[in-house]
Amino acid sequence: MSVRKSSIRMTGLALALFAALHGVAVAADNDVAPAAADAAADKAKTLDSVSVIGQGESRQVQRITVEDVKVLPPGTSPLKVLASKPGVHFESSDPFGAYEWSTRFSLRGFNQSRLGFTLDGIPLGDMSYGNNNGLHISRALIAENLGSAELAEGIGSLGTASTSDLGGAVQFFSSDPTPNYGLTFAQGIGTDSVRRTYVRLDTGNKDGFAMYLSGAYSTVDKWKGDGAQEQMQFNVKATYDFGDSRIGALLTTSDRDETDYQDLSLDMLHRLGWNWDNYAPDWNRAVNAAKGVYTGGVNNPDDAYYAGRGVRKDRIASVFGDFALAEGLRLKATGYYHYDRGQGHWFTPYQASFPGTPQATPISIRTTEYGIDRAGATAALNWDIGAHHLEAGVWYEDSNHNVQRNFYYITGPVDDRKFLKNPDLRLFYQHYETTTYQYYIQDSMHLLDDRLAIDVGFKAPDTKVEARNMPGTIKTYATGDLTAKKNFLPQVGASYKLGDGFEVFASYAKNIAAFQAGVTGPLATTQVAFDTFGKKLKPEQSRTIEGGLRSVTDFYEASLALYDVKFDNRLLVISQCSGIVGCPSGYANVGSATSRGAELAFNLKLTPELRWNNSLSYNRSRYDDNYMDGSTLVPTKGKTVVDSPKQLFFSELAWVHGPWDLRVSANYTGKRYYTYTNDASVPSYWLFNLGAGYDVGKVGVVQDLKFALNVTNLADKKYFGSIGTNGFIANDPQGQFATLQVGAPRAAMLTATLRF
Repeated sequence: MSVRKSSIRMTGLALALFAALHGVAVAADNDVAPAAADAAADKAKTLDSVSVIGQGESRQVQRITVEDVKVLPPGTSPLKVLASKPGVHFESSDPFGAYEWSTRFSLRGFNQSRLGFTLDGIPLGDMSYGNNNGLHISRALIAENLGSAELAEGIGSLGTASTSDLGGAVQFFSSDPTPNYGLTFAQGIGTDSVRRTYVRLDTGNKDGFAMYLSGAYSTVDKWKGDGAQEQMQFNVKATYDFGDSRIGALLTTSDRDETDYQDLSLDMLHRLGWNWDNYAPDWNRAVNAAKGVYTGGVNNPDDAYYAGRGVRKDRIASVFGDFALAEGLRLKATGYYHYDRGQGHWFTPYQASFPGTPQATPISIRTTEYGIDRAGATAALNWDIGAHHLEAGVWYEDSNHNVQRNFYYITGPVDDRKFLKNPDLRLFYQHYETTTYQYYIQDSMHLLDDRLAIDVGFKAPDTKVEARNMPGTIKTYATGDLTAKKNFLPQVGASYKLGDGFEVFASYAKNIAAFQAGVTGPLATTQVAFDTFGKKLKPEQSRTIEGGLRSVTDFYEASLALYDVKFDNRLLVISQCSGIVGCPSGYANVGSATSRGAELAFNLKLTPELRWNNSLSYNRSRYDDNYMDGSTLVPTKGKTVVDSPKQLFFSELAWVHGPWDLRVSANYTGKRYYTYTNDASVPSYWLFNLGAGYDVGKVGVVQDLKFALNVTNLADKKYFGSIGTNGFIANDPQGQFATLQVGAPRAAMLTATLRF
């Protein structure tokens, strides 16, 4: 998208936001009775108000409550909070789960790129590091402003705005403004010089209008090596309730700078140890290594680099409305715009700076530079008529994504904590435009005195990706287009209340995923290769069957789910011919994978003050087929899917008594493979976390003062957290593939929260 088009679109949305808020202010002064405002305040989303195990749902659904966040430090990614739920596998190499290069999230054998994520209905794409159509939740929303989250382990709702939700979806919701005026200030300090400041001002409810402005700044040194992770965020949300309707606006910004940890291999671990990292600030050692002069156990140029970094700038703006059109008839609509600019920096020894001159240096900075300008809208019409709840919705998005690979020449160590400009060498520059249309229709029926609920519906996605090269590059990628379209993807389900708090449920769904744009997609190859394989590609698709039993009493709540998932047309980068022919690699459909398993959630209320929360998962995900890489057979049939642990376990004991809140939790993650043939893996591990809080209450002008101490990895366990940070390969017999990240050691954070 041109800069002019981006500016016009951004200006238009800014005007729409101004008009909406201006209209809110005028109406607030003249039209709304206090009773309407009070009723609207009761509907505000908070973490306290959501059900945990999805009672009444025909799908397997889990929800975050306020209790889930207390055992983790402030600012922790909501994805890490979800790790307490059955079926969820989350990994990161930092204590907060916010270092995006390392964050990994999967469900039932589906990795993050095949799941769906939204915030207040705004699509976040697959939240991958080099995202082409979204952004990570850690940038989209200040963690303290999370209102609730709904996790669908296997089947996302039909209205989820996602083109990648083959195996489940997560819907995040921002908190609403509070009905009362107030100022919240929180300051956290801790291990590795961590500092986090959070401020939020709520205007309170004035004749139906309410608003908050909030900001957060966080910085923490890497726990090994040199550098820091730094982020500045602002969130503004305004709502206006009139009668039984609501309109509002949301604006979020994020500026993030993160210094990379070095990816390790098993061989590097044995030679260099758990705490091995990049060379910075030792520039001379990095230069010597680039020249082939190694010291201290290093034996190749990829053991370490001088440094690596990711910088990101994001802006999201949305306007939304929920309108009561008539008795039993409602319309919900959201319009949104997302602006993103990002760069990934790498001090590479594979491209010299100023070659052939007196300034020649064996290191340059290689960048991958991203740009996203996307706008879209969702709308859903809901109609309650008799025993039926009818719903029909549409989603449209136009997303423009640019990606380029550049080199910047340097003569020594430079401060790259900024966006670099005017490259010395441009390798490639490609533009992608992705157009998405999707509609869905669903009927939810309640029969037999509401004991039986039946959901029947379908969706019809149509996503087209077009690629073209920009001028002035050395290397050109393919131009062309790919379309993923289905006119009928069914979803059916039912739940039945057996009595005494028991209910059974079952559901079935089919889904497809759109072809990816960007450097990880099938168009990021040569024109010859794409012309060879492009027309043969089929979009990835899935079929999910799940069912189970739920039970809720005054003493406990429990949910047991069983599932069977078929993943077809799996896409993989492989050679298109034998090595001697020498044709370039490309994408191909390499068969299917099958996942079967069970998920148990069991939360026990031992006393009014003591709760014991547990989740247990067993997942067996296996490849169904071998595949050919050129002329080589890769024997993957029957092998376990990479980064897919069979066993996951979470347990938390929480004691809340008067002003005290004490919690201890344990996580178990089973063995994981990082090669398709399962010849290389990382072992299972246990992690323990501790949280302690004390509510002092009113102190002078402070209405409420709270202290919280959070400790992660209490036992200081050494383990591999994220795997696959550089992707996965067929085999690694010598353990030399650097795609592993070490998990963070023990870390502590003390936070004081003051409310005025």
